[in-house]
Amino acid sequence: MVSVTRAVFGDLPSGAGTVEKFQLQSDLLKVDIISWGCTITALEAKDRQGRASDVVLGFAELEGYLQKQPYFGAVVGRVANRIAKGTFTLDGKEYKLAINNGPNSLHGGIRGFDKVLWTPEVLSNGVQFSRVSPDGEEGYPGELKVWVTYTLDGGELKINYRAQASQTTPVNLTNHSYFNLAGQGSPNIYDHEVTIDADAFLPVDETLIPTGEVAPVQGTAFDLRKPVELGKHLQEFHINGFDHNFCLKGSKEKHFCARVHHAGSGRVLEVYTTQPGIQFYTGNFLDGTLKGKSGAVYPKHSGFCLETQNWPDAVHQVKLQPSFSVLLCPRSLCMTRVMTLKSGLYDSKVHVGGSLLQVMIREPLAKLLTQHLCIFISILCLQSLYPV
Repeated sequence: MVSVTRAVFGDLPSGAGTVEKFQLQSDLLKVDIISWGCTITALEAKDRQGRASDVVLGFAELEGYLQKQPYFGAVVGRVANRIAKGTFTLDGKEYKLAINNGPNSLHGGIRGFDKVLWTPEVLSNGVQFSRVSPDGEEGYPGELKVWVTYTLDGGELKINYRAQASQTTPVNLTNHSYFNLAGQGSPNIYDHEVTIDADAFLPVDETLIPTGEVAPVQGTAFDLRKPVELGKHLQEFHINGFDHNFCLKGSKEKHFCARVHHAGSGRVLEVYTTQPGIQFYTGNFLDGTLKGKSGAVYPKHSGFCLETQNWPDAVHQVKLQPSFSVLLCPRSLCMTRVMTLKSGLYDSKVHVGGSLLQVMIREPLAKLLTQHLCIFISILCLQSLYPV
């Protein structure tokens, strides 16, 4: 049984609208989502002693999300990650995007999907948000209709994405939640044990754009194929942290790609996917200046992100992985990304969820439509072994 409650979270300045909060609760999980950026603002799971903690970074009030902040819990798009120099060419035409990260465009631009008010619709076990991204928004071509649906089923929180465009355009959506399995407000993630099942990664330049090389992880700091305790690993290899794409198996079948285990609480986060990459980010740019929930501050390395998505700068680096295009084209795509958070004693035998990318060509439909159609379905499943 899932309960869905609706409340006012705050009002936007200058009468620009009211932001609402939707709380989804089952016996196993409780999550808060707001209509500003489809943002997950809180997620409670219990530890092995049965104590509930909020395990995502964020703010208690709307003002926190309106200030400059690093995409806490939000849906990012139209294109997640970086596009070099904020330009790309499509069908012979050059498009210039909003520049918001050094010389590059990041997470959709200055006013991406995380910084807009979405229209909500309450469902029996969740909430659906929708909006229309107009042609030319942040420099992207074509009108894009987007639907993001959160549903809760026992211990699984599912996020479904659907998008329909009026012309060919790049689309790469993901959720940008920052996790700390010890509980948000804990000072760091150094005691988290990380595993990423990837044989290669993408080296980046000084602006975090891939250099064009697909490098083997063997013998490097990026070899996370066996569990490593994050703090000790960073010290051993003298690195500042991770903000890199790990190259996953090119299979369309669901497969394991990442696990994070916090021994102190017993909580485990596992990710399965068929996406070509996962961006592992360790909160390198958090600096303690933001005041979060319950008066918490978020210093460097106080949260991590695991974002399954297409590779960074994919509009320019097509040759690196040509079978996974970010371009929305006249066919139907189905992308499912599943993350499962389990709290309690760590057990490698516990079944967890997965994620799936599936391409379905629909020739008759494509011939009838003048629009390019693409459906993205993303599922974020987070489970607790204990009732909330």
